Amino acid sequence: MDIESSTTLSPHVHQESTNPAPDMKHRGGWRAIKYIIANESFEKLASMSLIGNLSVYLTTKYNLGGVFLVNIINIWSGSCNFLSIPGAFVSDAYLGRFWTLLLGSISSFLGMGIIALTAALPRLRPEACKDPTNCSNPPERWQLAVLFAGLGLLAIGSGGIRPCNIAFGADQFDTDTKKGKSQLETFFNWWYFSFTVALVIALTGVVYIQTNISWVIGFVIPTACLALSVTTFLIGKHTYICAEPKGSVFADIVKVVAAACKKRKVKSGEGVTFYLGPSRDGSSATLVQDRQRLRFVEKAAVITDPNELNEEGKAKNNWRLCSVEQVKNLKCVTGILPVWVTGIACFMLTDQQNIYGILQAIQMEKTFGHNFQVPAGWMNLVSMITLAVWISLYECVILPIARQITGRKQRLNMKQRIQIGIVMGIACMLVAGFLEKARREAALKKGSFVSPVSIVMLLPQFMLAGLTEAFSAVALMEFLTVKMPEHMRAVAGAIFFLSSSIASYICTLLINVIDSVTRKEGRSWLGDKDLNKNRLEYYFFIIGGVQVLNLLYFRFFASRFVTENNKDNRDF
Repeated sequence: MDIESSTTLSPHVHQESTNPAPDMKHRGGWRAIKYIIANESFEKLASMSLIGNLSVYLTTKYNLGGVFLVNIINIWSGSCNFLSIPGAFVSDAYLGRFWTLLLGSISSFLGMGIIALTAALPRLRPEACKDPTNCSNPPERWQLAVLFAGLGLLAIGSGGIRPCNIAFGADQFDTDTKKGKSQLETFFNWWYFSFTVALVIALTGVVYIQTNISWVIGFVIPTACLALSVTTFLIGKHTYICAEPKGSVFADIVKVVAAACKKRKVKSGEGVTFYLGPSRDGSSATLVQDRQRLRFVEKAAVITDPNELNEEGKAKNNWRLCSVEQVKNLKCVTGILPVWVTGIACFMLTDQQNIYGILQAIQMEKTFGHNFQVPAGWMNLVSMITLAVWISLYECVILPIARQITGRKQRLNMKQRIQIGIVMGIACMLVAGFLEKARREAALKKGSFVSPVSIVMLLPQFMLAGLTEAFSAVALMEFLTVKMPEHMRAVAGAIFFLSSSIASYICTLLINVIDSVTRKEGRSWLGDKDLNKNRLEYYFFIIGGVQVLNLLYFRFFASRFVTENNKDNRDF
């Protein structure tokens, strides 16, 4: 049915002026981007140097281990990602991207400063244990409170920075012009380049300083980087185009659900009148014919009484009458949920590699040559390098060769990449499980805390984890981006981070359940600070089993929601 004929458009739609302010020609573009990229680079260098080595710091300086250590890291990591949702809401609805980024950067600076103080002032930490296998000197509650305050401020900062940085950079270009679109593409390339450089410096140089030279210097460096991040961002203030907040898509979704519930008895079939309302770019929204999904929420846009509109033709009460665009936004979000769930299971795997993989590295032979000690935190770099190498090989070598052989421009589609990524994840957990069994047996045979098995043996599982990200995570981000309308791209990023957040929380719950159940049977699989007394391989096999279920779920259900043609992604 063509419902265009049964709808009305408000007689007057407010149009925002498209004429730029007098000084707009001196703002935006590359004169602004250099400050935004500098802000992001310094922030990422600081945050990744902590994320990559937090397990080692808490183990060696706070005498933490077992389930409690993993809980801290999982909950903190999950909170950093989860807070991108309220961060995006505050940015879109109240503060705007500039102020959200600035406050997020300041919060991160304060948090990293507290972490640096914990390294510099011995009173803020428990006394170090000489024997890691028999340590009975846990941190006091007030010492943990100081640590958690620092981590909390860092999480709040991440919530403000992650959903806004790329979007704020995109605001500096006029994407209605060919030149602006070209500049935006170049910006993305430089953004990812700077991100990669910051990541490499953080996971090599800074992590090495923290582990082998001084934790104080190793944390002062990222603190100084965050100070530079804030300073650079403020210096460039006069060059920025700062878009005004136009309301949050998340708030719109809640309003649609509320309005649909209030009008649950209203029919939304033939003859009803829908409220089109203004779209976010000031033009009127349009309707399309595909209305098969979530017909119930369409009731939120049904005009049941002319008095629901004011003299300008706008809704008087947005909690009772919503526009067609608001309803479409809700449908876009619900349409990606089945595939989004697949991403949660994939992130469960990468989260565990970032924690338990590093804990494995701590208890393995790390000496190369006469006295060079490989920092355990360097193992996270293996995944990143694998991801980068695969993408380069795929784009620059494999695709050109395939085109020469077949004569067609053919790429792996999103379904194929997600499934390959899940299979890589299954292989990763199997390899990790069998390696942990061998590492543990070798350590017990030698009777030492550190296993004689070389840290090099961890390379395969970290490489497989990198390939899991290269296939599944990248494809998931692409799926979320292309399925969302342009004005919801920031929402896509926030939803992507939310999947990682939920994965961290689920892992926390799973670890605590396993610990509780196995402890009752005599010995916990995960409860001891010494991995040699645990059965970590069983946990890896459980995560591998989750990946098998995830593969079946995606293959037989979620894959039906992945469409390569995106022309219908905004269907009402």
